Amino acid sequence: MTDASREVPRHVAIVMDGNGRWAAQHGEARHYGHRAGAESVRQAVETCARAGVEALTLFAFSSENWQRPASEVSMLMELFMRVLDRETTRLHENGIRLQIIGDRSRLSEKLQTRCQAAEALTADNERMVLNIAASYGGRWDIAQAARRLAEAVAAGELAPEAIDEAMVGERVCLAGLPDPDLFVRTGGEQRISNFLLWQLAYTELYFTPVLWPDFDAVQMTRALEWYAGRERRFGTVRISEDLD
Repeated sequence: MTDASREVPRHVAIVMDGNGRWAAQHGEARHYGHRAGAESVRQAVETCARAGVEALTLFAFSSENWQRPASEVSMLMELFMRVLDRETTRLHENGIRLQIIGDRSRLSEKLQTRCQAAEALTADNERMVLNIAASYGGRWDIAQAARRLAEAVAAGELAPEAIDEAMVGERVCLAGLPDPDLFVRTGGEQRISNFLLWQLAYTELYFTPVLWPDFDAVQMTRALEWYAGRERRFGTVRISEDLD
């Protein structure tokens, strides 16, 4: 790429994997790893904001995570609430807009209220958008978009034959933001795990064995540099300049 601005991804999406294994390696309970991972969140946000990334989306709690033991779910929700309370002002002071995406109906009323307050405080910020996916699943995202389209058809507001990809894209989470350019998954697993299935169609996928609590600013910068070296084709074919 010759245009330096294009070497920075507009949108980065991260699956923050490895907290439990990190805790086990340190002889601690799983919650110790989740708390340690909160510092990696801060470093990822700061590094991306400094690099000029427009949007950062973090997979904090999936639809499937509700199946974990009730004690762990309760701890994760409490940690989420404490981090919201502690970090929202810092995000606001640094010009970062916060959005919470996912099925909020499954969150406690207290947590829903905190989410709404954090979003309201940061709503006018423009430096970067930080999306936290909580109670989120990619299939749920597409299903709720399809449901909204079906409701419009049933109400006579939309003809079925008029539905196209753009209409679906306008109704999934993160509508209005560019699709992720870079997907990062820590912890060594190489799968998407039901995250942003619609939005990741042409995203560059970066997998690292580094566990999330060890994914610091240096590791985040390394991922951004890896992206800068990629040649993105979006389904097209590169034609050599040597051909007549």
